Formats: sequence, structure tokens, C-alpha cells
Amino acid sequence: MTATSDTPTRRALVVRGGWDGHQPVEATELFVPFLRENGFEVRIEESPAVYADAAYLDTVDLIVQSVTMSTIEKEEFEGLRRAVENGTGLAGWHGGIADSFRNNSDYLHMIGGQFATHPGKAPEERTGEQSDNYVPYTVNMTAAAADHPITQGIGDFELTTEQYWVLHDDYNDVLATTTQKVRPWDQWNREVTSPAIWTRQWAKGRIFVSTPGHHVDILEDGNVRTIIERGLLWASR
Repeated sequence: MTATSDTPTRRALVVRGGWDGHQPVEATELFVPFLRENGFEVRIEESPAVYADAAYLDTVDLIVQSVTMSTIEKEEFEGLRRAVENGTGLAGWHGGIADSFRNNSDYLHMIGGQFATHPGKAPEERTGEQSDNYVPYTVNMTAAAADHPITQGIGDFELTTEQYWVLHDDYNDVLATTTQKVRPWDQWNREVTSPAIWTRQWAKGRIFVSTPGHHVDILEDGNVRTIIERGLLWASR
């Protein structure tokens, strides 16, 4: 839905950075026009330092985060957590939210899922590029997805990209899963299912995570883009 002239303006904060391999600038720029079309005033920051600004975060309705790995200072995390607990939405995709700030276990607890690995191609097919970890897989929608505003009308779909194996807990409301197969070169001996798309209620705040989203080309996939755009709107205060 596109905002009309009488729609109240909301505020979205885009925080990006960390590992460049996930294209944090290009990826977030893909969604900035969508946010503006839906009534958001958008501010962009290149580090999590802004999270320590409590007065500003009190005015933010949605945080879109794309910061892979990197670190977060104690006061920055406390500011982020306080904002979410008070109702600011937090949303993101792939490593920009599910592999951020490994130094802070409280962040991992709040998000509800942490990247563990992305099993790749057969060893003899690897060339040392990111594509070594691109495999074909299915995103399987759960029963809860059928009536959820983020996933309604979207069925199972196929991708060829990084397939996240996620460490998680059952407080997540899982909208889609993906299952790691067992291949001759893998160390595990049975299939492992991880959440691929989930939401999480944290005090008054909503959290949305999509593990698909490695590169812009995956974010431009019709299903992935629709899910993320809906997820941003759902998470917002």
C-alpha cells in the first residue's frame, strides 16, 4: 500500500555496515524508495553508534539493519534493546541481522536466531569465491504463513544462494523453514531444518528476520522482495 498525502509520516532508521560481501549499501538502497513511498522519513547511518542516541531512537518507528558481523558497544546495544522494548520495530535480512554483533549474546537472544554455517558445494567444485556456498534449496512455508500479512498468498519457492543453518529457539514465530540435506562430504548424518523467515515479539517491539538476502539479486527475487517489504511494514510501530 502506498501512502497518501494525509498519511502521518513515520520514521525509519537504516543502519548498515560490517562485511561488504553482503552489499549493505546496495541492499538497503533497494528498499529506501519503498519506505518513502509508504510514508517513512528515512535516515541512514553507517554504523550502530546511533543506537546510543536514546532521544532520537524514541522517535523511530522502524530500524532496518544490515550490519554483518562487526561489533556493538555496550551502550549501543542497550539503546537498541531499549528502543525495541518500547515499541520500535527491528527488521532485516541474512547476515545483516542474523549474523550481527557476535560479541553480544544479549543481541543474539533478542533476535532469536544466529547464523551457524552455510554448507556449500562439493569440495571439488569450489573455486574460493562466494559462489562456493551457493546451493539450490527450497523455502518451505509453515502453516502459520498462510494467514500472516507477511507471507499470505506466497507458497514454497526455490532459490540458489546461501542456505543458512541457524541456531534458534522456539520463541520465534516461524513463517518459513529450510532443510539442510545430507551430502557425502558433510559431517552431519541427518537432515537439519532451520527457520528461514521468522518474527519475534520483544516486549512492545516487533522483530522480523529473513535469512534469504545474500546479495541484491536474491533480494530482487519476487518472493523474497515481497516478503521483506511486507516484513518492514509489519515490524514498524
